[in-house]
Amino acid sequence: MAGHSKWNNIKRAKGKTDAARAKVFTKIGREIAVAVKLSGADINANSRLRDAVSKAKAANMPTDNITRGIKKASGELGSIDYEAILYEGYAVDGIAVMVETLTDNKNRTAADVRHIFDKYGAGLGTTGCVGYLFDRKGIVLIAKSAQTQEEILFNDALEAGADDFSADGDCYEIICSVSDYAQVRDILEQKGYAVVQSSLEYVPYAYISLENTDKFNKMLDMFDENDDVQNVYHNAQGGE
Repeated sequence: MAGHSKWNNIKRAKGKTDAARAKVFTKIGREIAVAVKLSGADINANSRLRDAVSKAKAANMPTDNITRGIKKASGELGSIDYEAILYEGYAVDGIAVMVETLTDNKNRTAADVRHIFDKYGAGLGTTGCVGYLFDRKGIVLIAKSAQTQEEILFNDALEAGADDFSADGDCYEIICSVSDYAQVRDILEQKGYAVVQSSLEYVPYAYISLENTDKFNKMLDMFDENDDVQNVYHNAQGGE
């Protein structure tokens, strides 16, 4: 499922320099802040916060950082309001790209995103220009282990409401509809499976062959280095 899974990004984050890891922690911290602002600081009652914390743990974010982020967002330590903005555009070879951002300065973020598209792609587009090429899906990643039997997990996932299942890579990837997402994640956790990460993502309906791999990956790296950019989704077959 290349083009939407964030597990590779999490693995890369573990091996990065301290400065690069700090950027990853900054991005996740913003997700935690928004989750708390929307639905409160109780992780058991806030599904979005649970997802953000699971991502933080997968990236080896220190527990103190997570706790401090929740307290700050709940007003105990002061807070900053972030606005979620989704940008759409085209990269090289006609690749469709969707960029999720959380920002406290939308003018700055818009200028940065436009610059990256202009530098490495075909340009920033209007809202909806590529969105129809993607489907919003729930993604649950289960750690592979000697104790996990693939066939049993497959059946448990389907019974929980999953639409698709993949055993490629370092994790089992469970894909489901947005409406069934929380149910699928919770049931698998209750059955004892080790959920590495869970999130709502944009999954492309089809993939396009990528020829200018180097230029495309440079664009992804530049998005990754921007603190305001949370996630990048694309339909390239052959990119990172």
